[in-house]
Amino acid sequence: MKTASALNPSAPTTVRPAIPRVLSIAGTDPTGGAGVHADLKSIGALGGYGMAVVTALVAQNTRGVREVHVPPVAFLAAQLAAVSDDVEIDAVKIGMLQSAEIIGTVREWLDRVRPPIVVLDPVMVATSGDRLLDPAAEEALRALAREADLVTPNLAELAVLTRRPRATTWALAVDDAQSLARETGTTVLLKGGHLDGADCPDAIVAADGAVHEVPGSRIDTRHTHGTGCSLSSAMATLRAAGASWPDALQRAKTWLTGALAHADALQVGEGNGPIDHFHALRGAASVPAAAWSAQVWDATAAVRADVDDLPFVRGLGDGTLSRETFLRYLAQDAIYLGEYSRVLAKASALAPTPDEQVFWARAAESSIAEERRLHESHLGTDAATPAPQTLAYTNHLHASERSYGELVAALLPCFWLYTDLGSRLAALRHDAHPYDDWLAMYGDPAFTAATARATQIADAAAREAGPVERARMTEAFARSMAHEREFFARA
Repeated sequence: MKTASALNPSAPTTVRPAIPRVLSIAGTDPTGGAGVHADLKSIGALGGYGMAVVTALVAQNTRGVREVHVPPVAFLAAQLAAVSDDVEIDAVKIGMLQSAEIIGTVREWLDRVRPPIVVLDPVMVATSGDRLLDPAAEEALRALAREADLVTPNLAELAVLTRRPRATTWALAVDDAQSLARETGTTVLLKGGHLDGADCPDAIVAADGAVHEVPGSRIDTRHTHGTGCSLSSAMATLRAAGASWPDALQRAKTWLTGALAHADALQVGEGNGPIDHFHALRGAASVPAAAWSAQVWDATAAVRADVDDLPFVRGLGDGTLSRETFLRYLAQDAIYLGEYSRVLAKASALAPTPDEQVFWARAAESSIAEERRLHESHLGTDAATPAPQTLAYTNHLHASERSYGELVAALLPCFWLYTDLGSRLAALRHDAHPYDDWLAMYGDPAFTAATARATQIADAAAREAGPVERARMTEAFARSMAHEREFFARA
C-alpha cells in the first residue's frame, strides 16, 4: 500500500491540491483538545479541509479518561466507505485504534482506497505509562506502520515498536528511530518532547537512516494535551500541500511552538489543557487582555500592516525580490546585528534574575553568530556603510539602556515582528524559492520559543514598573516598531 512519497521523504508530492482534503481516523475528546477534535483544528489551521471517522467515543477531560465506548467494527467500516465513496482524499492521519480487529479493518480500507499519504500516530501507551493495547493489537500496529508513509511515535511508543527500553537521551532516541525506520521501511518523525532539559528537538528519520533534525526550545507550560495528535495531523496536511517531510516538520514545529506558547491563555479545564491551534489567527488577542504586551501589540497594528505591504516583504515572499536588493538588506542587517548583540548583552547585565540574564546572554551570542554567518555565506569580507535608518534604530536601542524595562520593551519588536512576519513568509516556501533558506530562518521554532520568552519577560517588567516607567516601555516598543518598518522600507 505504501506510496511513492514514502520512498523519497525529501521529495515533494506529485499532486498539490489547493486545499488538501485530510481524513482523521481517531477517537474523540469532548473537551476538544485531542483526538479528532484536535486533528480537525490542526488541519484547518494549516490550510486543509478536515474530515473525521471516529474509532472510539471517549469520555475524557483535561484531567484524564473516564470511559471509552468502541462502536461495532462494521460501523467503522461503514464510516470509512461513506467518506471514500464520495470524496477524493489527499492524506489520512490515523490515531487511536483499540484492537487488532479495528486495525485490520483500517488496513483493509487503506489497501482498497490507497490514499496518497498516510500518517500513523501509534497510540499505544497512556500518560501514566500503562500499555493500552494487548500483544495482538501491538503486533497489528507494527504491521500497519510498514504500510504508512510517516510514523509519529512518542518515546514510550517508540520503545514499544522497537521492543527496546525507553530512550533517555536524544542520541539513543535517534538510534531507536533509525532502527524502526530500517525495520519498517517507513519514515519516522522522532519527537524529543518527553526528554529532560530545555532543548526540545524533533527529527525526520528516513528508511535509509538519514536524519534531518529540527532544533527547538521547550515552552514552559503544562498545557500540552493533544500535542501528538495535532503534530501528526499537521504533518499530513503540509505534506499533502506539497512540502517534503523535512520542510513539513519545520513548518509544523513553528506552528506548534506558537500553539504551545499561547496555550495558557485558553484557560480550558483544570488539568493539562489544550494547545491554541488558532493562535496565528488571533495574534495578540490570544494573550490575556491585561498583559502589557497585548496592549502595545494592538496599538501598533497599523505599523504591522504597513510592513506586510512593503515591496521588499512582498518580493521576499513571492521570490521576485532582486538579488541586489536582498544583499543590500543583508549588509545593513549584519551591521544592525552587531550593535543589537551589544544591547542584548546590556540587557543581560541589567536583568534581575539569573534565568533572564542567561536568556539575554544567549540571544546576544546568537546575534553575533548570525552576523558572522551572513558575512561568510552571502556578503564576503566587504564592509558596508551604515544607512541612516540603521543608525537611527541602533541609536534608539542604546538610548533605551537607562532602565531594564525600557530596554526589553525596545528589544521586543525585533523578536515579535519577525516571528509574526515569519509565520506567513515560511508558509510561502517551496524547493525552487530563491530565498528558501532565508524564509526557513524566519520560521525557526527556536526563535518562536525565544519570542514567547522575551514577551513573558517584558510583561513581568511592565507589572513591576510604575506608571512613568510603563509609559516609557510603551514608547520604546512603539519607536522600535516604527524603526523596523523604516528598516524594511529602506531595503
